[in-house]
Amino acid sequence: MPESQGHLRRSIGLVSGIVFVISAVIGTGVFKKVAPMSAELQSPGLVLAAWLLAGLISLAGTLSNAEVASMLVDSGGEYVYFRTIYNRFFAFLLGWTNFAVIRTASIASIAYVFAQSLGSLVTLPATPASLAKVTLLGLHPLDNLSVKAIAIGLVLALTFLNARGLKMGETISRILTVTMITTMLVIIILGLTSSTGSWANIQQPSIDFNAETMTGGALVSALALACLSAFWAYEGWNNLGYIGGEIENPQRNLPWALTIGTLIIMTIYLLMNFVYFYVLPIDEIINVHKSQNGIAAVVAVKHFLGAGGGLAISLLILVTTFNCTSSTILMASRLFYAMAKDGLFFKSANYIHPVFNTPSKALWMQGAWSSVLILSGTFDQLTDMLIFASFIFYGATTLGVFILRRKMPNVNRPYKVIGYPVVPALFLIFCALLVINTLFNRTTEALIGLLLMATGLPFYAVWRKRATV
Repeated sequence: MPESQGHLRRSIGLVSGIVFVISAVIGTGVFKKVAPMSAELQSPGLVLAAWLLAGLISLAGTLSNAEVASMLVDSGGEYVYFRTIYNRFFAFLLGWTNFAVIRTASIASIAYVFAQSLGSLVTLPATPASLAKVTLLGLHPLDNLSVKAIAIGLVLALTFLNARGLKMGETISRILTVTMITTMLVIIILGLTSSTGSWANIQQPSIDFNAETMTGGALVSALALACLSAFWAYEGWNNLGYIGGEIENPQRNLPWALTIGTLIIMTIYLLMNFVYFYVLPIDEIINVHKSQNGIAAVVAVKHFLGAGGGLAISLLILVTTFNCTSSTILMASRLFYAMAKDGLFFKSANYIHPVFNTPSKALWMQGAWSSVLILSGTFDQLTDMLIFASFIFYGATTLGVFILRRKMPNVNRPYKVIGYPVVPALFLIFCALLVINTLFNRTTEALIGLLLMATGLPFYAVWRKRATV
């Protein structure tokens, strides 16, 4: 490594770790997903049960991830874990899939929602028809140009700020997370004490609800589909492992930050969704989904706080998407740096800025590709296709708990998963069922997802030869 390089420093404590978990997870899901879930389940009680179930499954994954993370802590997170548990090739597949689609498309998607939310508050210039019709590789990169320009501007600005030092990104996340949680708690308190709220709304299902058909396999199937929406809201809890090399006393702080952060998120999600149903009948929330033009949280808060409340939650969505974009940019970049350090990524990504001690080149590569995905407009389709890939990797990490207990029985485990072997086994079974279900019921999307993963194979062949020279 050249002498002009800096090095990653351990400067993140437990509180900052919890903040990063929360900021990387809470984005748009808690505001938008209640509408499609309501349309699927037709019952407030069942929707709340789906949020709880998805949270408990995510918590089981978090607890399992925490044991592996406490043993193999380093910058790069699951890439480092897979390299030890399995082999360099599987670790590469994880890293490449995250760069090609999972993390970069997530950054693109969240930044795009930020730009859309801003567009709902201020009038953005319309895209001239001549530009909107421009076609490149079957795509329309200049369509909705104002929103795309703001989204790209946000990604590049936050990449610049995060490249200027870990402390900068940490400060942004801390301020915005405190603002975000405080605002949510105020909304929850005001909603629960609102005169417009009613317990009858919680107890009353949709007029289309049929209790006779919502039993047995049909109920399980409906809950599973609703949980998929909730999982998007919980996505990102594993990001903290990517900055394991910059966490103080990581064997203790990393697993506790993951666990405490996930529990806080679960609590906030359940309370926010309870408020939506308390102040609005479920049929009105379902109408938001049917109209495909609106955000359920905005409609609910406007109902009991008026136009001022609608503005407040619109601003809250701006804060959460800004914060989530920033945290994802900061943490995911460490994964690509770890790959480059192993010779399994673009060589220049193996660089730590000598002044700011950040993987600045990996950050800019990630920012550039995320911007391309924003222009392409394909990020939502890509993330849908790779949902099952995420759970392949989640399951592989959890399987690693069992493998490492056999492979390294005497290695110190600063944190052991609660409820072993039941908790990791249940999460592993869920991951397997989700992947199998996707392969059978969404075969096209699953196969395209596998093809996207396979795009890394030529790169691996080249980089592997370079790494062994």
